[in-house]
Amino acid sequence: MEQQESEEVPPLPPRFRFRDLLLGDQSFQNDDRVQVEFYVNENTFKERLKLFFIKNQRSSLRIRVFNFSLKLLTCLLYIIRVVTDNPGQGASGIHSLIFWVDRKVPVWAIQVIVAIISFLETMLLMYLSYKGNIWEQMFQVSFLLEMINTVPFIITIFWPSIRNIFIPVFLNCWLAKCALENMINDVHRAIQRTNSAMFNQVLILICTLLCLVFTGTCGIQHLERAGKNLSLFNSFYFCIVTFSTVGFGDVTPRIWPSQLLVVIMICVALVVLPLQFEELMYLWMERQKSGGNYSRHRAQTEKHVVLCVSALKIDLLMDFLNEFYAHPRLQDYYVVILCPSEMDLQVRRVLQIPLWSQRVIYLQGSVLKDQDLLRAKMDDAEACFILSSRNEVDRMAADHQTILRAWAVKDFAPNCPLYVQILKPENKFHVKFADHVVCEEEFKYAMLALNCVCPATSTLVTLLVHTSRGREGQQSPEQWQRMYGCCSGNEVYHIRVCDSKFFGEYNGKSFTYASFHAHKKYGVCLIGIKREDNKSILLNPGPRHIMAATDTCYYINITKEENSAFIFNQEERKGRNTGGLYDGPSQLPVHSIIASMGTVAMDLQNSSPPDFSGGKLVPPSVNGTGGRRPSIAPVQEIADSSSILPCDLLSDQSEDDSVFTDEKGHSSTEYVKGYPPNSPYIGSSPTLCHLLAEKAPFCCLRLDQGCRHNSFEDAKAYGFKNKLIIVSAETAGNGLYNFIVPLRAYYRPRKELNPIVLLLDNPPDNHFLEAICCFPMVYYMAGTIDNLDSLLQCGIIYADNLVVVDKESTMSAEEDYMADAKTIVNVQTMFRLFPSLSIITELTHPSNMRFMQFRAKDCYSLALSKLEKKERDKGSNLAFMFRLPFAAGRVFSISMLDTLLYQSFVKDYMILIARLLLGLDTTPGSGFLCAMKITEEDLWISTYGRLFQKLCSSSAEIPIGIYRTESHIFPTSESQVSVSVDDCEDTKDKGDESRSNDQSDHPLLRKKSMQWARRLSKKSVRWQGVTRDSSKDHSQRIAQQRLNLYRRSEREELSELVRNRMRHLGLPTSGYDEQNDQQNTLSYVLINPSPDTRLELNDVVYLIRSDPLAHVPDEPPVHRSSLKERNESISDTKEDTQL
Repeated sequence: MEQQESEEVPPLPPRFRFRDLLLGDQSFQNDDRVQVEFYVNENTFKERLKLFFIKNQRSSLRIRVFNFSLKLLTCLLYIIRVVTDNPGQGASGIHSLIFWVDRKVPVWAIQVIVAIISFLETMLLMYLSYKGNIWEQMFQVSFLLEMINTVPFIITIFWPSIRNIFIPVFLNCWLAKCALENMINDVHRAIQRTNSAMFNQVLILICTLLCLVFTGTCGIQHLERAGKNLSLFNSFYFCIVTFSTVGFGDVTPRIWPSQLLVVIMICVALVVLPLQFEELMYLWMERQKSGGNYSRHRAQTEKHVVLCVSALKIDLLMDFLNEFYAHPRLQDYYVVILCPSEMDLQVRRVLQIPLWSQRVIYLQGSVLKDQDLLRAKMDDAEACFILSSRNEVDRMAADHQTILRAWAVKDFAPNCPLYVQILKPENKFHVKFADHVVCEEEFKYAMLALNCVCPATSTLVTLLVHTSRGREGQQSPEQWQRMYGCCSGNEVYHIRVCDSKFFGEYNGKSFTYASFHAHKKYGVCLIGIKREDNKSILLNPGPRHIMAATDTCYYINITKEENSAFIFNQEERKGRNTGGLYDGPSQLPVHSIIASMGTVAMDLQNSSPPDFSGGKLVPPSVNGTGGRRPSIAPVQEIADSSSILPCDLLSDQSEDDSVFTDEKGHSSTEYVKGYPPNSPYIGSSPTLCHLLAEKAPFCCLRLDQGCRHNSFEDAKAYGFKNKLIIVSAETAGNGLYNFIVPLRAYYRPRKELNPIVLLLDNPPDNHFLEAICCFPMVYYMAGTIDNLDSLLQCGIIYADNLVVVDKESTMSAEEDYMADAKTIVNVQTMFRLFPSLSIITELTHPSNMRFMQFRAKDCYSLALSKLEKKERDKGSNLAFMFRLPFAAGRVFSISMLDTLLYQSFVKDYMILIARLLLGLDTTPGSGFLCAMKITEEDLWISTYGRLFQKLCSSSAEIPIGIYRTESHIFPTSESQVSVSVDDCEDTKDKGDESRSNDQSDHPLLRKKSMQWARRLSKKSVRWQGVTRDSSKDHSQRIAQQRLNLYRRSEREELSELVRNRMRHLGLPTSGYDEQNDQQNTLSYVLINPSPDTRLELNDVVYLIRSDPLAHVPDEPPVHRSSLKERNESISDTKEDTQL
């Protein structure tokens, strides 16, 4: 039917089809319709000529080229006429030789033809550009020159007797200069390209110089026909010598007309050239500020990345350049910086250093302008890094600018990989299209939270994401600095199993087996794996994961395997018995790491597979009896379900068996495991956490105010069993949510959950309270760290960790490095008031960490400062690593994590691994970071390698490093000298003497005050001898009190101040501990130490524990019985590593 209907309707003529479609009904066709054609321009002969000669880009360009060629031809014809000219023939006399020349007929004919064409073209262009004022066009310099050089030739056609008259055709060089400028503009307009103003100005200057020289040469040569009859070359020589102010004097004009011309030309040059040079210098200075362009040819033949920032600071620039160029494969890359602000003096000086000047290009421009993106050749860039300005007071506005920049780059160059840094987590979903995104507040709060349960996590992660060769501190006389510096060179690398020497032999064996033996044999720490058919990285997937040839391994080592040379030592195998895996310290593999040109030579003491058929490690006796603990079990090649202790934290068997109650008698059933119901922002990763069965009312979240549900008004009243974690922040931003989640994750034992108190300058809003009210033991309080009453009310004397978050309002200051001044002074005050408290501080500038826990005239700190300067002079990226607060994990700056984004350009997995370590992402089957402490009962394990085997064989945990705390006697400085009264007075009793000797921080300045007090007391005693006996005893008591007052140390004064404030607030003073001082210890992190590293008491070992939910049995009763049997079987062995 449709075909028949289509055949019945006749087709419309082509010219009416579209019009009829617009009109709708085709049945009303009549013969009075008229076709109307519309023109963009006026359809007249003049407009068509104007379109061809002026408006159309390509046709006008052809006209410009033709006109330029005509002018060059006229100049060439003039030179030919001069060369063929014979001044001796024809007229004689000065005037005759000047006004008449010898012009050959062929030359004259060509000149006439060219003149006619030029004249007609000039008149046509004048007609087309006529705008009502004919005189303005007639008196233009270019029009007058055209008339002078063309009209006389046309006249000679009709008046042959003046055919040899002199015509200054050489003046056409100026018309050629104008034609060349117009032609260049039309060229760039035709190809839609913005020409460089610098290029135009240089071209104009060169053309002006050539025209001046050519005009002077031709003019002097012609006028000297009546004088010395100079040749064209001699005239050119004279002009060059004259304009260069050399003036040899061997060629000079003889007649006055030529001398007058020289004067005129010099005056013109003195006026024109300085103007041109001034314009050129101005453009040069502007170009130095804007940075010029990155040429298309370089972009296509060389590799470059673009760095987009709001304001470029010297610290940011050096961190980027040092980390980016630390990788050998990036040495040939260029860095193009696109910044809207002008380059400051410090950045300019750095970029003038030959090391950077040859491969760093600074462009001043906006990312939102396509022209500036074209200048940076963004479409040809290998990557684009967009960094936020964290020093802005309004961080939300800084994020909005970053988002717009990311959108602009994605719109202009959709194929360019994007590396974006964002500040606020709620803005992260706007840039989720980027290839790699680092949210500053997410990482910051998660890292600070882990610092409270895994000490110095911030230092651990910072060292992992920095590129280093591990040579820092190797010249230091102190052992801890050499070990710490060597282990800091460990980084995360990846390789496929089938391509690896480290892991290739473990194909088909369990992950735990491969990790342990790779560490024992090669000194590398296998931490994660990725299947070929799965994009997710799994940290420590456990012993049930079987290694496949196509798996990608992620390991920690001093360098990647491709840069390693293997040296097998066979000598020690000969005297080696087959009794056990570790029969003595000498049998442990000693890894001599020789870092030379990026290559590591590894001394492999035992490359043969271990033999488990013999005996096992025999530990020391237990409790002095003849009974011995069994040796460490071998790590199985294939997982055995009976040999691995199952762990199902969902059932929480150990906690269900015991009667667990919280602080006020509430049963443990009030805590459930689940996913937080309210996320404060879009894009947060769901994490299984400990939650309250019912949400807490908002009024119960306020720590310092009672409500109808409870009457507690301070931390002491709650009776917390575990130490508090206090967080001091300015506002309750969404980033604080990432501080709470890692501390309430399901794999944290319920008995070890620490109460969290948020000490906020500004009260939180209901949106934030709604997000945290489902978590147990999370409270908030309004207050600041510079208010002692606020600190005491929030329970600082019952806290184990105090986290001081950098405040947004203080991140910017008139003097850049003063942004941390208030934070540093407040933390120093708390350090003096509460010396036993672990204070974790975030700073804006890493260089300010040298002021943390500051001690004036401290010799040891001075030595560390010198060491830092030496390491910086050697080019180290981690010169600040030896500062004691950083090494101990007490100070952190988010700018240290900028290298995480830079390093992801080479290692695209680093951001994901860092998120898994910090608990920001929870991938099913992936492990998590935790820590265990070495106690006296664990010292029988002896070495780190044996501990590795112990953990892998028993609980399938992978150790990755050690946090070590050592007692250290710091050199006594003048500021810490304690001066006792015994130095000046022998009548002091023994009780006072012992108390004074215990005081270690008495200020030296107090010595004169005490001497003054004694003299005053002695004078008062002598004066009282002449007074009444009743007042004598009273005065003596006052003098003794005054003397005791001056005997008090600074420590006692601070303690008394804290006690007085606690009494004023109605708080008990029994919990205030003033004796536990951590000032005589130092702590540091050892990443992936060698297996023969000796374990020490109180070492904290970083572990990656496998996911407890990865292999949960389907039948809970069977699981519980097996767990009970497993606990009974291992209870008498006493080989559990205490956590």
